[in-house]
Amino acid sequence: MKSILIVKFGAIGDVVMAVAAVRAFARPADTVDWLCGKAVAPLLACYPWINPIVADDKAIFGGSAPARVREIARIWRLLSRRRYDLCATLYYDPRYRILTLPVRAASKLHLDKQDRARRILPGRHHSREILRILSGRPDDADEISIPPARPEHLPPSPLPNRAAPIRVAIVPAGASNMLRQQTLRRWPVELYVELTRQLLARGWEVVLIGGPDDSWVQPAFAPLACPALIDTIGSLTLPQVVAAFGDSDVAISHDTGPLHLAGITPVRIVALFGPTDPASFLPRGQNVTAIWGGDHLSCRPCYDGQDFAPCTSNLCLQEITPAMALGQIDALFGGPGGQPWQILQPFNLRGVPSE
Repeated sequence: MKSILIVKFGAIGDVVMAVAAVRAFARPADTVDWLCGKAVAPLLACYPWINPIVADDKAIFGGSAPARVREIARIWRLLSRRRYDLCATLYYDPRYRILTLPVRAASKLHLDKQDRARRILPGRHHSREILRILSGRPDDADEISIPPARPEHLPPSPLPNRAAPIRVAIVPAGASNMLRQQTLRRWPVELYVELTRQLLARGWEVVLIGGPDDSWVQPAFAPLACPALIDTIGSLTLPQVVAAFGDSDVAISHDTGPLHLAGITPVRIVALFGPTDPASFLPRGQNVTAIWGGDHLSCRPCYDGQDFAPCTSNLCLQEITPAMALGQIDALFGGPGGQPWQILQPFNLRGVPSE
């Protein structure tokens, strides 16, 4: 039995992908402590094999100097009492390693851009790469595709009883975290609104999913207000968001945290990508389809793991039409169950008629 410490504060998607890797790495008898931020702690608590150690990340990264010192000292006191076989800091930024200075561990590792063995290589899925780094596996050819780790403990669905044959969850905002906005990853809100209009016209239910910082998007959907449009933006905890996805038939999202929360449920997924590479971030589950816009753009993908190009208009995402998204929703319902994940380019989908 080993004792493992993982340091990964966020963001949501990064933590979900790391959980899948840690589950594949750790044995059932191993103890896994996870130093995390407040935002993701309720999600990690849904996994009984993870012990969250919650840090005040706002104090560490945005607080005053005294607040920062107090919080780091508190973490040091907690961690100095424990001994680990492995301490894995899943960051390149050396500042995170300050938090584990007093940790007694037989082995310590961190991400390192100068060392291929400890670098997440572009074009590869992050869960697979984190597993390779944790295990020290050689970088040989393999067919490993790590599925998302579904949480064992979730609350009941927060959604009302169904009043329609199909329930669709959409994520029209997101793409931000405590350290930066990443708005280039967003599919334009007006396209989400048009897609919602078409879904409601079919007599389907649409659930709006988002966090407290996503309220800016709600006025765009106000003209579509009706009993079949269920707005949960800003009202759900992370575990409740997962439960809401699990109580839906299909989820539509660009590359943002809730996409990965949908990925840890059985819901069908249509994911919309542009500046980021779906090979690195798409949940590797069944009945998951990505549309990767911008197949004719030489700048795609422009995300280098930290920053985006200084782009003022995400043409890559704008060229994905509501008709394309709707077509893939229909394909997921019309095809055989248990379809493997796939990545489609717009040139495969152009000519799809609009409704």
